[in-house]
Amino acid sequence: MNKFTDKKTLKILLGIVLGFFVYFLLITLLVRVEEGSTQASITNYRDAIWYSIVTLTTVGYGDLVPATEYGRYIAFIFVLISMGIYGVLIGQFSSLISTIKENRKLGYNGTTMEDHAVIIGWNEFGKLVLNQLIGVGKRVAIITNNKSDIDFIHEEQKAKDVFVLYSDFNNMEQLRKSNIQKSSIVFVNLDNDTEKLVYILSLKKAFPNLEYVVTLDNGDLKNTFISAGVTNTISKHEISSKLLASYMFEPDVANYSESIMSFADEDSDYDIKQFFVTTSNPYLGKAYQEAFYDLKRRYNAVLIGITKRDKFGNKKLIKNPLGDLKISTGDYLIILLNGKSFKLVRKIFGVDEGLIREK
Repeated sequence: MNKFTDKKTLKILLGIVLGFFVYFLLITLLVRVEEGSTQASITNYRDAIWYSIVTLTTVGYGDLVPATEYGRYIAFIFVLISMGIYGVLIGQFSSLISTIKENRKLGYNGTTMEDHAVIIGWNEFGKLVLNQLIGVGKRVAIITNNKSDIDFIHEEQKAKDVFVLYSDFNNMEQLRKSNIQKSSIVFVNLDNDTEKLVYILSLKKAFPNLEYVVTLDNGDLKNTFISAGVTNTISKHEISSKLLASYMFEPDVANYSESIMSFADEDSDYDIKQFFVTTSNPYLGKAYQEAFYDLKRRYNAVLIGITKRDKFGNKKLIKNPLGDLKISTGDYLIILLNGKSFKLVRKIFGVDEGLIREK
């Protein structure tokens, strides 16, 4: 919650507390001045509260009335404030409820999502990425510093697996409300490469163990971003130019590439997915070639690569390796399969697709 909403909520709560304090002070005074009179009908708190309620609501049954002069003064105060007190209290409660709703909409209550993707910065490209992530069942937290984005995002994305946070990007403590520290990947989606680089350096100081991915306008900066700690960099121009060139002389290959790059809508659609190898994976300890043939025979799925870590912990993608390469815990198997095969493979592997946040 930011400072403005903190002060607003505190002001409302203090107003409510002050109102009740004044009310009970008047009730106490009324009991004290009336209990000494032999003609008094208001001699205890129960009678005083009942009298105040019928007076403040302007009902005025007349069954209980002050008998002393000071008691009538207090009664006069109740009459004067009877027209406004409920309006004030209702207004304060309404304002408090409105503030609570606003805080929830802006994401200030936080999320408990884990192993989710975080998108920092919102624009049309971020929207396209979000749709792809939702399509593969990934939970996503969106962080934007533009308050006007919030309503548009909530209106278009009604899925419960999408969390939105309005925050200054440099407020690292506020970013924790997106549970960024327990995310599996962070996509930095700012306007230009320089801004992205400076920001990632700040993020790495606050959250050093996270996986980061960026898109680059200038592909020559790839090594710079890798050195800064970015896990994956993608040059938008490089991808689009390769796909365009492919369409020009190999249109069928281009169509195929574009098709498998997006999530599968139907069981017959194909997609490339990666699966984390756990201790319960049926191919653990087996040779890559054995897994290749068995996946094809049993599930019509094609194993096309494997990601392993070197002795320094860096990931290395090995495309369709030869020899007796063994599958180990912590590897990722890269598989081409359709929607029907995916359901079977996901079940026997015991994990969902995608990057897993390794503890």
